Amino acid sequence: MHILIDADACPNVIKEIIFRAAIRLKINITLFANHFISIPKNPLFKLVQVPGGFDVADQKIIDTVQPGDLVITADIPLASAVIEKKAHALNPRGELYTLENIQQRLSVRNFMEELRNTGQVSGGPPPLNQRDHRAFANALDRFLMKQH
Repeated sequence: MHILIDADACPNVIKEIIFRAAIRLKINITLFANHFISIPKNPLFKLVQVPGGFDVADQKIIDTVQPGDLVITADIPLASAVIEKKAHALNPRGELYTLENIQQRLSVRNFMEELRNTGQVSGGPPPLNQRDHRAFANALDRFLMKQH
């Protein structure tokens, strides 16, 4: 198993949680971003910098992910594509996307995007808080324990 991170939007605190878990369990991590991101020097960690552009990093993740891998992303369309490839997707709030819940998440996301485009709703989700950090760490640990 390999952990792939949609790193452009992944909060640093979430990356730190992943780094610690990867070191503890000796799991390879690849971060995908369209700009340079500083990562700890460790042979388990790799940064793939992609050219700027809409969904370039997402496409590279989709092209790279293998069945059984774990992708960390808040991007619901990316999570859906990952699930189609028989891999797993976990968002930074600790929610594991599954075959059972991804279609509903896509529908809600598309509906909210329509509302934002018409000006009826503005903004996005609230910033992550301590509870979200704990929820993510717990969900990641549960997932990794099942896989190892």
